[in-house]
Amino acid sequence: IGRPIRGVSALVLDERLQPVAPGAVGELYVAGEHLARGYHGVRPLTSKRFIANPFGDPGERMYRTGDLVRWTPDHELEFRGRADHQTKVRGHRIELGEIDAVLVADAAVRAAVTTTHGEGDRAHLVS
Repeated sequence: IGRPIRGVSALVLDERLQPVAPGAVGELYVAGEHLARGYHGVRPLTSKRFIANPFGDPGERMYRTGDLVRWTPDHELEFRGRADHQTKVRGHRIELGEIDAVLVADAAVRAAVTTTHGEGDRAHLVS
């Protein structure tokens, strides 16, 4: 991933929102003056992803990215995976559990599991 841009701070935190040791994997949170205030018109998602920043000024928020990362010895962020079941297919973020839920809503479907196959522009969904 690299380093954060000017005006943005990157925090690598554990499940208790405490910083992890350098080299340890944690979830990436971003904060700072360039951070949006939330998703326009989508309050439930905003409250889930934009949370109070325990390391910032009162009222400051940070964004929970869902990316699992670690700090390298060169002070860069290295991507290690996702904390949720979200993936990207051809540039679009997709929540795999939402696809499963739609499929099992059909009475003819007893169970469903969705995953991705391939990478980059060749990636596609498999259910």
